[in-house]
Amino acid sequence: MKIKRSYCAKFLTAAVCWLAFSAFTGGADHPELNVTVKNTLDFDRSEVVTINTEKLSKLLKVASPDQIRVREVGKTSNLILQWIDHDNDGKPEELLFKPTVQANAIAKYVILVDGTTPLAESNITTYSRFVPERTDDYAWENDKVAFRTYGPDAQMRTEKKMPNGTLSSGIDLWLKRTDLPMINEWYKGYLTDPNYYHKDSGKGYDPYHVGASRGTGGTGVWEGDTLLVSKNFTTYKTIATGPLRTIFELDYAPYSHYEVKEKKRISLDLGSNFSKFEVFYTSSKKLPNYTMGITLHDKKGQENIWKDQGIFIHHETMDNTYLGEAIIVDPKIVTQAFANKSKIRDQSNLLVLTKPNKSAIFYAGFAWVKSGQVKDGNDWENFVKKQKQIIDSPLQIVIK
Repeated sequence: MKIKRSYCAKFLTAAVCWLAFSAFTGGADHPELNVTVKNTLDFDRSEVVTINTEKLSKLLKVASPDQIRVREVGKTSNLILQWIDHDNDGKPEELLFKPTVQANAIAKYVILVDGTTPLAESNITTYSRFVPERTDDYAWENDKVAFRTYGPDAQMRTEKKMPNGTLSSGIDLWLKRTDLPMINEWYKGYLTDPNYYHKDSGKGYDPYHVGASRGTGGTGVWEGDTLLVSKNFTTYKTIATGPLRTIFELDYAPYSHYEVKEKKRISLDLGSNFSKFEVFYTSSKKLPNYTMGITLHDKKGQENIWKDQGIFIHHETMDNTYLGEAIIVDPKIVTQAFANKSKIRDQSNLLVLTKPNKSAIFYAGFAWVKSGQVKDGNDWENFVKKQKQIIDSPLQIVIK
């Protein structure tokens, strides 16, 4: 059986059809790889894992990515897969799947060639896109949470005192209580009713105010008693969107007398309440710190500052319901953390100062009680502590 033309069109360059080999349908005579996934923590886990395609060369020499399947050993059903092509050259660099592993245990999977059984599909997914229908937001979501931030047109509208402007590099939160994608539906509703996604119709809504604050996960440089921050993002690049992970990049113009220039690579996995921020930054002179923050809104909430653990939590009530936000960062790079409470609107933030090192990785996320993911503040604290363990002890993958 020959490889279908669509396989080459999807994954290969026009010059060379790199995977144009005969397709296999699986079986004892065909190549396969055994994968052991180990969970070293004392609770059950189901998380997205990444395998570099170099480790799959045995299979990819004889089949296209569309013909690869992953199954738990002893099962016949296929798992949801996603291929990631970081440089958009038609050759994926990573394979993602989402194993389930019990506490302090291992689970066994097989990666094989099978051109006959259908790929597993699901309506539950991750998603991100540029949103020109509301000036120029960039929004992202999964089955648990949704976020957005703002682009240059929204900035221009504010600076020229035009309608629908937003001047902010903060991160907005959209409160979901459905595991289905909502971004497209909410923005479609916005076209006929600008308050559409500010009203909870049973699937969630956006009551969260960002303004010039950091939202949850915005960044800056703390100098004296002032947080120096960028304006809106200037350009974007969507790298991946699919059933298991969405990835994109945002670039920002230089800001402050330090001329700080940021590139943020943001990703969100299925099942996670936390976006991962990988920030690469330069400056014209040495920075005193690199800072990330969470808005304190009306300063009536409560903060947990656990510097030694790298956990920073804000608890608040929004429309009479509980909302918990958090930032998780490697405690080794944290120099200081505090709640800066200002009389100036949108300048009150829980700030986490880190050692400047041209790059930073941190996680920012939240949970809303109406989503059913947490019950109260104590539940959120335990949730965040567990997430820190997951970050520190990723599932261990062995391929044979």
